[in-house]
Amino acid sequence: MSSLSPSFVQIKHEDLRFYENCGGGSFGSVYRAHWISQDKEVAVKKLLKIETEAEILSSLSHKNIIQFYGAVLESPNYGIVTEYAGGGSLYEYLSSEQSEEMDMEQIMTWAMEIAKGMHYLHSEAPVKVIHRDLKSRNVVLTADKVLKICDFGASKFQSHTTHMTVVGTFPWMAPEVIQSLPVSETCDTYSYGVVLWEMLTREVPFKGFEGLQVAWLVVEKQERLTIPTSCPPSFADLMKKCWQAEPKERPVFKQVLGTLETMSKDSRLPEQCNSFLHNKDQWRYNYSQKKHIGGQLEAKYGGKQGSCVERGRNVKKEGPKRDEEERKEEEGGGGGGEGDRFCLCLT
Repeated sequence: MSSLSPSFVQIKHEDLRFYENCGGGSFGSVYRAHWISQDKEVAVKKLLKIETEAEILSSLSHKNIIQFYGAVLESPNYGIVTEYAGGGSLYEYLSSEQSEEMDMEQIMTWAMEIAKGMHYLHSEAPVKVIHRDLKSRNVVLTADKVLKICDFGASKFQSHTTHMTVVGTFPWMAPEVIQSLPVSETCDTYSYGVVLWEMLTREVPFKGFEGLQVAWLVVEKQERLTIPTSCPPSFADLMKKCWQAEPKERPVFKQVLGTLETMSKDSRLPEQCNSFLHNKDQWRYNYSQKKHIGGQLEAKYGGKQGSCVERGRNVKKEGPKRDEEERKEEEGGGGGGEGDRFCLCLT
C-alpha cells in the first residue's frame, strides 16, 4: 500500500452503513452509504487494496472534482469515501427523458465545469494528474446539477510525459492510450471531446461496436465520431481539435476554456445550438442503420487481415490484467445494452 498523506482520514468500516450499489468504477464497485459518526451521506468505493486513487483524491480540492473524505484501511474491507452525488452520472442523465430539456446554456455550463475540473488537475493541483478515464460515467451530478469529475482509479501523478499501460474505455480513449504509447495530459483532451459529443447528441459513442473494433478504427483508420452537419460550427471545430491524432495538436484545457468563453459571447450560438438540439429527428441516424454499420465497415476495410476485431487485437498492446467487470465494460464497446441511445458512428 502506498504511503498516505498526513491529512488522510481513516474511517472505520463499522462507521459506515451501506445501502444500494450505485455503479462500478475503475477496479471497484460504488455504494451509497451513511457515515454514521458524521451523519453524512457518502459514496464508498470498495477496493481490493488501497493504492494511488486515495493518494490522488486526498491532495485535490476543486468544486468540479468529487470531494474526498477518507478511506477504510481495514482488510478485506478497503474502500475510499467521497461525497455522494445524488444526481447520478452524466451518462445516466443523458440516457433519461430529462435530458431532452437540455439547451445551449446547460451544455455550455457543463462543458465549462468539466474543463475547469480538468484544467485544475493538469495545471493547478499540488501534483499534475492525468485522469486517463474521462467519460460520461465518470462525471457525476450533484442535486443542484453541478458536475464533478470522479473515479481516479486509472489516474497517475505526472511530472513529465510518461509511458502508461492501457486503461479506460475504448470509445473515449485517445489513440496513444490505446497503443500504450507515452502520453501527456492531452489524452484527457481527446476524451473530453467525446464527452462534449455525448452532451450535444445524447447518443452513445460507437455503440454497436466491440471495444477492439473501436481501437482499430480509431488508430489504424483514424476514424472519429460523426458530427452532424447541423451541429453549430464552433462546437464542431472544438471537437475536431480535441480529436487530433497528434497529441501536441490538441488544445490544453486552458485553451479549451478560452474557446468556450469566446463561444459564450457569440450571439448567434444559442439559436444555432437550440435549433440543433430540438430538431434531433432531422439529423439522427435511424436506429435500424446501426445493425448494418458493422457489415459496411467490413466491406469498406475488409481484406486479408480478417475482421475488425482481429485487427483491433493487433492494435491494442497487452496491458496488465484488470478487474473482470472493468474488462467487460471496456471490450463491450460504448455501452451496449444500457438505455436506448444509439450510435452516430463514423464519417
